[in-house]
Amino acid sequence: MNSQDQKVAVITGASQGIGAALVDAYRKLGYAVVATSRSIELSDDAGVVTVRGDIADPATAERVIAAGIQQFGRIDTLVNNAGLFVAKPFTDYSADDYATVTGVNLTGVFRITQLAVEHMLAQGSGGHIVNITTSLVDNADSRVPSVLASLTKGGLQSATKSLAIEYATRGIRANAVSPGTVKTPMHPEETHAALAALQPVGRLGEESDIVDAVTYLENAPFVTGEILHVDGGMSAGH
Repeated sequence: MNSQDQKVAVITGASQGIGAALVDAYRKLGYAVVATSRSIELSDDAGVVTVRGDIADPATAERVIAAGIQQFGRIDTLVNNAGLFVAKPFTDYSADDYATVTGVNLTGVFRITQLAVEHMLAQGSGGHIVNITTSLVDNADSRVPSVLASLTKGGLQSATKSLAIEYATRGIRANAVSPGTVKTPMHPEETHAALAALQPVGRLGEESDIVDAVTYLENAPFVTGEILHVDGGMSAGH
């Protein structure tokens, strides 16, 4: 059982890629972790509780936060890492595409963040929200039609600043990491060369680049409302 003074991080989309790497990173920082995704397996680490569920369903958010409180007694950090990216010409998006992407990228973030902030306020010891967005929000690219990503992740980026200001005097920070294209299981290997060519630096990011950015923000008490671009120059131009 956890001692009540060990900090606790909640990480969504935690079964693979950046999410799984974030679980490891927060454990190395000494945090207990509540990890959730649709397909996550039980962990053999006593410091990690896993909750399987679709984050687009608000009931999953309730179960995830409840598991953190029940097992570890507190919530200190929430990393909203779960996200969907569907690149299609605007008029090709279906009603299902819209419902699925907004469900994960907006609804999924909204409820779990509300619950996490409630607990952070009740604890009185502050907290940290980190949202993972995309650099396409700041610099649209005609080669990657992505209105649904911009609609949802752009909303998340703006909400990050709004949260930062709303809770600035109450010890809760809110920041975002805005990645370019990162080498994760989301991108099949045969697409890597083409995707790398879209990046100004000519290569894909690594999961460790995003993890390092989140870790920096976690350890930066004077940084809030920051959109940290880790994108090989994508947000600067093409």
